[in-house]
Order: sequence, then C-alpha cells, then structure tokens
Amino acid sequence: MSFREMRRFRQQLPHQECEALLRQGSSGVLAVSGDGGWPYAVPLSYAYEDGKLLFHCATSGHKLDALRRDGRASFCVISQDRVIPEKYTTAYRSVIAFGTVRILEEEQELRAAAEELGRKYYPAGTAEELEREISGALSHMLVLEMTVEHMTGKEGKELMLERNK
Repeated sequence: MSFREMRRFRQQLPHQECEALLRQGSSGVLAVSGDGGWPYAVPLSYAYEDGKLLFHCATSGHKLDALRRDGRASFCVISQDRVIPEKYTTAYRSVIAFGTVRILEEEQELRAAAEELGRKYYPAGTAEELEREISGALSHMLVLEMTVEHMTGKEGKELMLERNK
C-alpha cells in the first residue's frame, strides 16, 4: 500500500519528531471501519515504543468488532493546539499513524504490553503495585498492538515561525 504524500510538505515534521510526539502524548483517537462501513473513531490512552502503539480495552465492543473485520486503522495525536484568535488560526502540532492492529493473545506479550502501559501512566509505582494491578485486570482486559506502517506529522506555520525566531 502506498500512502499519499503530505500536501503541505513544508510543515511536515521529521520522523524522529513524530516518534517523540507519540512517546510524549497520553491520548489520541483511533479510527477504524465501523458497522456498515461507517467510520468509527474513539479516544484512547496509549503507549508508543519501537514502531508499535499499545492500547488497553475491554474484552468486547464496537472497536473490537470493527478490528476483527478489518485490522487497518489510523491513530491521531494532537500534542499542541493553541488558538490565535487575532489570526483566525491555531498553533498546532499533530501526528497521524497508519497501521494494522492485532489483539495480543499470548500471556507473555499481553503482560509485557500491560506493564509498558502501566509504567507510562504510573511511573512512580513500584513493581509490586504494577504486578498487583495487572494481575487483577488481565482477566477482563485486552491489549491491542498497532504496528505503524506509515506516519506523518504536521506543525502549524505559527509554531514554525516561533521556533525560527
């Protein structure tokens, strides 16, 4: 599959900055092909490392039904969005990733992914606290892993001007 080139290529962020935005962010919107072909987009917490996005979720629902039909998805994170009313615009930075999502099924990879998510959202927690939380949650949660196949990031012109001052 080939992906479109970004139309406003001068505003495109380098790949390393896209990855940094994904590592730093705490939430984004996962978009899948929902019921009847209708787009379905859902906000999610996530972790990103080594070209993979991780999401935890319940064991059933619209998102899972859609992904079981078609594992292709996109995920968008907005890292900055400041309204500049006098210019009728916003100063923004965002990244969108495209890839294929799979449900982690082997206990070892599921546990490793849950640990990564736990460390991201409670970095001050002890290993014992994390283990207790994961052990209590594993029976009623799933972890989804999206392998990023393509990503682009974009920065608003106003932020570009601010950085170049």
